[in-house]
Amino acid sequence: MPLIYKIVDIPSWRNAIQAGEFNGAAIDLHDGFIHFSAANEVAETLQKYFAGQPDLMLISVDADLLGEALKWEVSRGGALFPHLYASLPISAVVDQFELPVLPDGKHRLPESLVSA
Repeated sequence: MPLIYKIVDIPSWRNAIQAGEFNGAAIDLHDGFIHFSAANEVAETLQKYFAGQPDLMLISVDADLLGEALKWEVSRGGALFPHLYASLPISAVVDQFELPVLPDGKHRLPESLVSA
C-alpha cells in the first residue's frame, strides 16, 4: 500500500472526521486540488510551509484508494508531488499523528518518516 501524507491543522481535521471527508485547506481550495507529500517530501514541506506552527496533524493515506483523482505532478524542484482532484474520504486514512513543535521550531515526525 503506497502511502501519501497531508499536513493539516487539528481543528480542520476534526471537522473533516465529523463530515466524513476532507475538502482541503485554504491553499488546496485556491489551487483546485488537495496537496499531499510523499514520505521523502514531508520534512521539507513542514519546514517550508509550516515551520513553528502548532496544532498540526500528519495524515497518512492509502494512495491506492484514491483512484484516478490522484495525480502525480511536477512541483518543487522538479519532484513529483501527489495532488488529489477530489475530496479526501476519511475511509482512505490509514493513520494520523500529532506534530509537536520542538524548541528549534521544527516538528517531531513519526519514527517511520525520520529517515525517509
